[in-house]
Amino acid sequence: MTAARILCVDHDQSHNDALLALLTELGHVAVSSVSPLRALEIVAAEPFDVVVTHLAMTEMDSMEFFARLHGTQPDIPIVVLTGQGSMDAVIRALRAGAYDFLTKPVDPSLLAACVARAAAHRRLRIEVQQLRRVVSTRAPQDGLVGASPALEQVRDLVGRVARSDASVLICGETGTGKELVARALHGTSERSSNAFVAINCAAIPSNLLESELFGHVRGAFTDARSTRRGLFVAASGGTLFLDEIAEMEAPMQTKLLRVLQERTVRPVGADSDVAYDARIVSATHRDLEKEVESGRFRQDLYFRINVVKITVPTLRERRADILSLAELFLARATARSGKAGIRISPEVAERLLAYHWPGNVRELENCIEGAVALARFTDLTIEDLPEKIRAYRSDAFVMIADEAHEIVSLETLEQRYITRVIKIVGGNKARAATLLGLDRRTLYRRLERYGLES
Repeated sequence: MTAARILCVDHDQSHNDALLALLTELGHVAVSSVSPLRALEIVAAEPFDVVVTHLAMTEMDSMEFFARLHGTQPDIPIVVLTGQGSMDAVIRALRAGAYDFLTKPVDPSLLAACVARAAAHRRLRIEVQQLRRVVSTRAPQDGLVGASPALEQVRDLVGRVARSDASVLICGETGTGKELVARALHGTSERSSNAFVAINCAAIPSNLLESELFGHVRGAFTDARSTRRGLFVAASGGTLFLDEIAEMEAPMQTKLLRVLQERTVRPVGADSDVAYDARIVSATHRDLEKEVESGRFRQDLYFRINVVKITVPTLRERRADILSLAELFLARATARSGKAGIRISPEVAERLLAYHWPGNVRELENCIEGAVALARFTDLTIEDLPEKIRAYRSDAFVMIADEAHEIVSLETLEQRYITRVIKIVGGNKARAATLLGLDRRTLYRRLERYGLES
């Protein structure tokens, strides 16, 4: 659990003292005030992550307090404490900008969960704002967006191999951005001032692929009304990107192998070869080693194209980049649609971070484009997202979903969940504390309370 700075505002000092003691025990830094006017001065002087306040105030109307508080720190979440039977007032408070509410007497476990959610909500909102500023002011030189360790490894490898002419094989799931990596290789190489030529080998019929790659002379076949140079020659001085190379049929693989070995091509219908000078970068979503073992891909061609191999990580392996990418796609989508000023709300950001993205970066881009098209407000809402993302349940929820039909107390549910997590990590309490979002002392106190020390 990350410690939060919390301001408690209640006209009853004994209530403030009880909240301070509880929040301090949970590992937070808490400050209190019995005066809303003094609380506004405190918030103006230093930042806080959460404000916990009683709904009834003597010096100031609570709605006015919320408005002035948000005028000082616009993104600060307000958790309202209220007595039983005050739902009308609670509804007005929520409409006025309160984040959540709890009824008195406050259940410590509910307060802990509520404060943790509120602090995480604010941190996420701040991160989204920072990413929005970064995306609006600069774009990465290599086109690879993100700073996750997985992407940094790819970027490092691209930088190391870019200046050589070695053939590169880029592997990765569909939608991970293999062509972007190929363009980054070209853009950081000494060939960057010349052409980057790309072809999807799966998109061209096999009987036309040879002509596309190697060219043809006039009269070579029925529709060959003029001589045409192929992509190998067109990419001379630059880079030729052969996407989905594993979809190439066996006869074409044989011809391609010869071209790569000899560094010359023979156009269809020609009597002589033509030299080319292009760097070859290939890509596939298939496991080429398995394709070689099964006989569907030539082993000698595999060795020829796989001098250096770059594996592009899935979006699941670079979750730290999700919001950066989402902001980039949002900027593009709003520019195309003319819907300027649309932003990603913290609630949408939470859903984006929780989803598992089987379609990788391409699916994320599609999601943001669709959300912008459906957007009715300044902030994207959860209702703007595709249904499968709205309905997605993370692994953490699924772990206790089997017990969802059983009505138990929150304390019992927490006890079962802690037990389950400790069992999954083989009894490693330090690892369990990390997964649970708790510090080790707090976890040990919970284990002692539930009689689970052993």
